[in-house]
Amino acid sequence: MEKNFRSETVSRLRHLMGSFVTDPLEAARLVPEGLASYFEHPVDYDIDSLWESRLHEWLDAPWPCPERHIGQELWNTVAEEIHESGFAFGRHTYGQYSDADAALGRALWCTVLHTRPAVVVETGVARGITSRIVLEALERNGDGHLWSVDLPHPFERDIRAQTGIAVPDNRRSRWSYVEGSSRRRLPRLLRDLGRVDVFVHDSLHTARNTRFEMDRVGQVLRPGGTMFVDDISTHQGFAAWTRKSPQARTLICPSADGEGLFGIVRLQPCGPPVKDTRPGRNAPTASDGVPPAR
Repeated sequence: MEKNFRSETVSRLRHLMGSFVTDPLEAARLVPEGLASYFEHPVDYDIDSLWESRLHEWLDAPWPCPERHIGQELWNTVAEEIHESGFAFGRHTYGQYSDADAALGRALWCTVLHTRPAVVVETGVARGITSRIVLEALERNGDGHLWSVDLPHPFERDIRAQTGIAVPDNRRSRWSYVEGSSRRRLPRLLRDLGRVDVFVHDSLHTARNTRFEMDRVGQVLRPGGTMFVDDISTHQGFAAWTRKSPQARTLICPSADGEGLFGIVRLQPCGPPVKDTRPGRNAPTASDGVPPAR
């Protein structure tokens, strides 16, 4: 396992060097991430086999959840639409990256429906699988907005045309796409929003980047808010952040295909209330650029 992990890290570094050709500015920002990732190692977690029921207990929602199968059907529908567009779907089909897993999709679907968030922020879009699931749930709620911070594929420019293809035109009114790395765009976005109800990390999966995003979002995540962090087993970022955050409750969740893990964090109410900013108030809007519908 260690040999394979090192091999993947070397491959990531080679891709990083090649990305200077496509986007020198953003590639320069990724150099520290690429170098730091070489010294990372996998983390062994105790998996919560009952994570879905425990998540619903956190949310004060019924279990078995009547919405669970609808979330799964939505994920299946999106997968079929991607296939019909002529693209492979799943692990390592978006360059070296993967489409969002069904288990993460169900968790997001149920969380957004049950908590009715006003402000959802995600990092990493790719084809927009999690974006689509969140936007469908917001549409069902009739309220809320999604801001997505995304650096289009940094290594293979021809893949960039697939950015956000899972999101149809009729689901884009509640979506603001903020192009650029989270290092460059996330802090300003969070200052403008003032509060986050749900956060999804699915951008560069290094300890350094994961902790950066969790640190920043943790400062504005409302008491009772929820963070979803994908691919936590390949580095120490999630484990390190949760160790220093006693107010956080965590779940370690297996992906549906059994090949990865994602973490869920819920902050317990503590400290002074965070500024309550409704969507669209002093926040970047879709004028930042939403990927064109396909």
